[in-house]
Amino acid sequence: MERSNGSCGGDFILLGFSDRPKLEMVLFVVNIVFYFLAVTGNWTIIFLSLVDPLLHTPMYFFLSNLSLLDLCYTTSSIPQMLVNLWGPGKTISYVGCVTQLFAFLSVGGIECILLSVMAYDRFVAICKPLHYTAIMHPQLCLQLAAFAWLSGVANSVLMSPLTMSLGRCGHCRINHFVCEMPAIIRISCADTGRVEGLAFVLAIPIVLVPLALILVSYGLVAAAVLRIQSAAGRRRAFNTGSSHVAVVCLFYSTIIYMYMQPGNVASQDQGKFLTLFYCLVTPTLNPVIYTLRNKDVHGAVRKVLGKGRAVSGMEGH
Repeated sequence: MERSNGSCGGDFILLGFSDRPKLEMVLFVVNIVFYFLAVTGNWTIIFLSLVDPLLHTPMYFFLSNLSLLDLCYTTSSIPQMLVNLWGPGKTISYVGCVTQLFAFLSVGGIECILLSVMAYDRFVAICKPLHYTAIMHPQLCLQLAAFAWLSGVANSVLMSPLTMSLGRCGHCRINHFVCEMPAIIRISCADTGRVEGLAFVLAIPIVLVPLALILVSYGLVAAAVLRIQSAAGRRRAFNTGSSHVAVVCLFYSTIIYMYMQPGNVASQDQGKFLTLFYCLVTPTLNPVIYTLRNKDVHGAVRKVLGKGRAVSGMEGH
């Protein structure tokens, strides 16, 4: 809690949804269910991609990276939120707040670039199928994934210290359930223009350029799909790309809408629910979207379950 002199003793107070106490217990139950589903679904994707040789392809390599990012998103924020929703204490340590800020900035940047890499992978698979293996070779896949991770982490290494160094004049009550950059900037009593300006400049290569590459890639994919003569071929190509488009729409629409809202009370309330959406609901939906009509993943699940039954049968004898 805040001390009499206005300092916070190094901790922050995450107000979260404390202005709606009746909503807190509902959110606790909903969040713990979604968190369990998100962790289970994304770990399943990673596990299947590792154990099934048929899934040792660029598409599932990048999908495993996306699942790992989703796990980072949820684990960096939801456990702390559940603790704050359950009890009267709403505090988070300074180190915990810095960790959340670093994780959000890193994962957000990585996911923007990774989604553009996945769009390029689908472009090559559909538009240049005969050259797919030669183009998307393992070394290039590793380089593209490493570039995405390093770019996101570099963005966070630069922006996290600058954001935390803003003067707060003893203010420690963050009107959010997580330490993300807009919420921390709002409690600053210093001029935030340079930090916000730098964030906007960095958003061009990290957010807008990948979005442009995604739009170009899927535009070319759509044109190629329309040129396919057979209905079955068009359907296969559509199923391959539609899951990626759905994930891109979920991620970018939420991020862009949230960060373009004006800084009034109503938009802050909207921001809480939108942040909750992209750090919990989206990571839960991503494995479902990618596996709902995916025969390769269904086959991998059957293999794993079949081996489990075989082992159980042998142990029974």
